[in-house]
Amino acid sequence: MTISVGDKIPDVTIKTNGAKGPEDLSTGEFFKGRKVVLFAVPGAFTPGCSNTHMPGFVVEADELLSKVDVIACLATNDAFVMDAWQKDQNAERITMLADGNAEFVKALGLELDATGGGMGIRSKRFALVANDGVVEYLGVDEKGVEDSSAQTVLKHL
Repeated sequence: MTISVGDKIPDVTIKTNGAKGPEDLSTGEFFKGRKVVLFAVPGAFTPGCSNTHMPGFVVEADELLSKVDVIACLATNDAFVMDAWQKDQNAERITMLADGNAEFVKALGLELDATGGGMGIRSKRFALVANDGVVEYLGVDEKGVEDSSAQTVLKHL
């Protein structure tokens, strides 16, 4: 079942890159007590994600951060890949979250089965706004980047 507006973000342990490398991160703790914009991509360094999705959030970071506490990007990649992609995209104002085993996206009901193309289980392309762990907006794109774009998220803040 897919998470919906009004639902609480599930608590799953994922990874982020810390000062000494990958660190565990509890999604329950990450979303607790603050307003978060989370956008998720099927894979770091992929064309749509690198050329369209991430750049919108990098460009709109100032505007977004004037309305929320944190912007986070999630992908079903490891923390090392997410760190390299953050540097490649000049996305230092965005917290990178690694869901390498797709456990968080499965808990959200937003996984994408890309095994037919040899890419395993990925995340659907989506964005959400959560306030103290409760979803206030959810936009999922089956194709393209429309409902999960930075501009669309801004309209819902």
